[in-house]
Amino acid sequence: MSEIDSLALSLQPHYSHFNVANRLLFTGHSHQAWPDAAFEGINEYMRMVSEKVDLKWESAFEKTEILRTYLRSYYDDPHGLYCREQNTHILLVAWLSSLDLKNKPKILTTDAEFQSMYRQLRRLEEEGLEVKRLFHQPDEILLDGIKQELDNQTAAVMLSRIYYKSAGINHLLPDIADYCLSRKVPLLIDDYHGTNVLPLSLRQNGMEHVYLLVGGYKYLQWGEANCFLRFPTDCNLRPAITGWFAAFDSLADERSGNRIEYDKSDQRFATGTYDPVAQFRAAKVVDFFQRQGLSPTILATQYRLQIDLLRKLFYEKNFNPDKIRLTLSDPTYKTGGFLSMTSPYARIIRTDLIKKGIHTDARGSVLRIGPAPYTTENQCVTVIEELKESVQKI
Repeated sequence: MSEIDSLALSLQPHYSHFNVANRLLFTGHSHQAWPDAAFEGINEYMRMVSEKVDLKWESAFEKTEILRTYLRSYYDDPHGLYCREQNTHILLVAWLSSLDLKNKPKILTTDAEFQSMYRQLRRLEEEGLEVKRLFHQPDEILLDGIKQELDNQTAAVMLSRIYYKSAGINHLLPDIADYCLSRKVPLLIDDYHGTNVLPLSLRQNGMEHVYLLVGGYKYLQWGEANCFLRFPTDCNLRPAITGWFAAFDSLADERSGNRIEYDKSDQRFATGTYDPVAQFRAAKVVDFFQRQGLSPTILATQYRLQIDLLRKLFYEKNFNPDKIRLTLSDPTYKTGGFLSMTSPYARIIRTDLIKKGIHTDARGSVLRIGPAPYTTENQCVTVIEELKESVQKI
């Protein structure tokens, strides 16, 4: 039995609700299946809230702390603070509102950011914010661009660790972080496609000063409403977009009319009341991952083996490059946990695949195929065979 199948076949029985053994689910980079344990978490929440009613929040906060503990361990970041919110956009906006954009109206970013960051910055650009989009590859070009463009007008640098279209990895991120620190400019990293795929030690890389956006919707299998902004312990930013959960510890105090204060906790960028059921669901997934021994190293190895296999199978089919080609020809150690292909027919191909019950996704001219830890070798073979048939129809 192959190394891929050894893990995948041991996991598949635990995903019976999603029926992963009999379905070709290749949106692992976007929405992975939830283990059966996640459904137990939903039931646990219903029982708890029925009993405790408005006293449920202590239990909810305990579940959120389980998720924070997981992330601190994953990033080798014992002292980092992690603020939870419904999605990364809420956290992004709160973080942006804490910057001195009046006196420093310049943001450095790349030309390859996901919609949440791109759209918001583009809209703010229409209102007068100066947004400089730098070429994201090769990494050396991006680093040089940051060094050239970062000046006294720069409020922040905002970029990804793994680019959402190409799956390319920014290998010089520690160097970029070091330079931003030397210039006292905050660095925000979108790591939605890095968490649970590519281990990153913030401590060993000297990156404990960075801000990190993390989402549970993809590789973590936590589902929606489990997003986090990681920020350093010495952070004193005061987000202008702020909710009462950012000062939860002082809610019982009389209002004084003084300067707005923030709890010295993970809640600095928090908003307000939310539905805690997602944290109960995710906490069960954390427990499941730990019981299955799904360590960062094991997960990274599984994704690397799967991407190696998918690339090999793709090359063996000798696709017409005018119809479809790999977006990157880099070695797999330079890419993330999904296979990116460029085609002028990407959306047509995706539509044809979904008719066959194969779940992929297309962004513009990019078709993406993402395995998950429970994806077998045979499923990888089948998806590439079906891809070949779809392309031949064009």
